[in-house]
Amino acid sequence: MEYLLTAELTSPADSPDLDPLQQVGVVSLLDSRLNSLVSIEGPDGTEITPIEHSLKVHLGGAIVNWLLDAPALVLAEDATRTVLDQILDEIELLAGWEVKHCAVTATDDQLESALAATEPEPGLVGDIDHMPEEELGDRRARLLRAGEQLRALDLGALADVSAEEAGYVAGALMHGIEMLTDELFGDIQLLEDEDATADEVEALWVLDELPEQYADRYGPLFAKQLLVTTAILGFRLTRPDWQPPLCLAEAIALRLAKARAELELDLAGVLDEDRVERIFALFDEIAFDNRDHELLYDPDIVSADPGPQFEEWFRPRTGGTRPLHPYLADEDD
Repeated sequence: MEYLLTAELTSPADSPDLDPLQQVGVVSLLDSRLNSLVSIEGPDGTEITPIEHSLKVHLGGAIVNWLLDAPALVLAEDATRTVLDQILDEIELLAGWEVKHCAVTATDDQLESALAATEPEPGLVGDIDHMPEEELGDRRARLLRAGEQLRALDLGALADVSAEEAGYVAGALMHGIEMLTDELFGDIQLLEDEDATADEVEALWVLDELPEQYADRYGPLFAKQLLVTTAILGFRLTRPDWQPPLCLAEAIALRLAKARAELELDLAGVLDEDRVERIFALFDEIAFDNRDHELLYDPDIVSADPGPQFEEWFRPRTGGTRPLHPYLADEDD
């Protein structure tokens, strides 16, 4: 039988309200964990199957709506609370968070109408129904203001992209650079505290999104070099006359910034998913001169041809021996 459960997760009582960047991070952390669950083992070995979930983040925590297939209502509730408790315990960045409430809100008989009532309005992405209109308006205005900083690429010149759409996407991309920068500072701190590489740390903001075959190479120095690369990218985006990524790491940084831009557009509810995908496909055509960095994320291609060596990620694509920044020089130089 299918059950729709609602769980309320709360941040520590003495912690400040979650800012927009932190809210995006919470969604990313929880969503990745919930997506990885294939099944849940209930009491006496009963199997509970996750079907789908949605997340709503607010200033003091998050709300999880979770559709499960379970033998009985009580098993669904108990298993959900246990799993969410475990997820919060395992995510270091959510230390102190708690499951405040967890209960079934709909059964099979009620499910169809309940799900229909929670569908977003056409043309909007994400759950913005509970966001105050003033806050939503401020978020959209911030995107348009931030979009004025992007001078390297004229998104308004892309085919079939309106000036308003270009402004929102440009602003989201610049916010994406900000988010990426902040998150890398957090990853560096975690790696240094643990004296570890990414494969030895439970959860990281940015490095967990890099090609996993090199996870044992992503240490504090690498994270600092990626931070410097991101700073260079951010500077170049605010200057005219764009040149494609100067090194492989910068191409990866731009990919990561785009992912955060997509989340920003989702939270602002200004473009639907298909439209965002279309605009960024056009963006890729003018921003990149090749897609070598994408090949690193394809396990089938990597197994046949590993592509650029890890040691080459920060080296200039134009050749020569001079690094893009002193901090990006090879360790032996």
